Amino acid sequence: MPDTGELDLFRANVRRFLAAEVVPHADAWRARGYIDRDLWRKAGALGLLCASTPEIYGGGGGNFRHEAVIIEELAAIAFPDFSIPLQNVILAPYFVQYGTEEQKRRWLPRMASGELVAALAMSEPGAGSDVRAIRTHARRDGRDYVVNGQKTFITHGHTADLICLAVKTDTGEGVRGFSLLVVETDKTDGFRRGRRLDKVGLKAQDTAELFFDDARVPVENLLGGIEGRGFYQLMEQLAKERINIAMQALALAEAALAETIAYVKQREVFGKPLIEFQNTRMVLAEAKTATSVTRSFVESCIDRLIDGTLDPETAAMAKWWATDKQCEIIDDCVQLHGGYGYMLDYPIARMWSDGRIQKIWGGSNEVMKELIARAL
Repeated sequence: MPDTGELDLFRANVRRFLAAEVVPHADAWRARGYIDRDLWRKAGALGLLCASTPEIYGGGGGNFRHEAVIIEELAAIAFPDFSIPLQNVILAPYFVQYGTEEQKRRWLPRMASGELVAALAMSEPGAGSDVRAIRTHARRDGRDYVVNGQKTFITHGHTADLICLAVKTDTGEGVRGFSLLVVETDKTDGFRRGRRLDKVGLKAQDTAELFFDDARVPVENLLGGIEGRGFYQLMEQLAKERINIAMQALALAEAALAETIAYVKQREVFGKPLIEFQNTRMVLAEAKTATSVTRSFVESCIDRLIDGTLDPETAAMAKWWATDKQCEIIDDCVQLHGGYGYMLDYPIARMWSDGRIQKIWGGSNEVMKELIARAL
């Protein structure tokens, strides 16, 4: 575990940055539908991007506990829209773990600086949690792959400079026919972005459709340099992705609870503070217990993630449990806010709508239960 003092200093830097560079602009970005591109460069300059990537590749050299600090501080300002965790916890490890040395040195330092914003493109109109169902394919043609297909629900879809793209390079080989291609968006003919998708929550998080029409991607952009490893690369990273989601859910639930406790202490109903009503106190007591239990479980999973002993089934449990509890707790918090809880001027309403996706992405919770059941 990192030195507590070092993590506290890192947290203070993250908090100051978000207060100065994000909070004053958050409402405008939500209304517009995307975040200023320059914010990524500012975050990179402060060392918030690729915080757990090795220093040799321009990263911070930390571990998942540094990433958890960023997740918690984004939740505290009710702005998970700034998807640093996607860049740090999901995308960068693909390059660190599977990229050739040339690929690592070519892309990771620029991701850490904020020069490059990355996206992971797996989901398609007919393939979400079932990765095997993807249809986007890539055919080798000389020194290029020719890519055809469509992706949807892609976070950073309109912003991304670099897209880690799941394709089939051999349609007759089942899971052995999957590969990951790295698309440099400013260099790829035949690539185009579709519309920005209008979501229930995360309004400032850029999410889009992507289209590949005979798009030409150089052979040297095949992640790792060997075809047929894409499915296994995706599966190996899912445990980390699901702990990332569990941590986001926990952080948002804790932030919602803190927001609600402050609200019920000052809100009066029938001449006395709402906190003095037994129902309020019981609901909050249950929520506090649930977040505390979830915190203990997720923390133990983080320890196992860092030391390399986390198994996929436990990661699935953490993702399912934390996201379900998050939705239950925040829904109760909205109820305690009354009519104001339904107003987007209040952080609790945004937390409610922003958090709902957690039960769906990274593999739906129904799929998580199936994965757990298979290991029984």
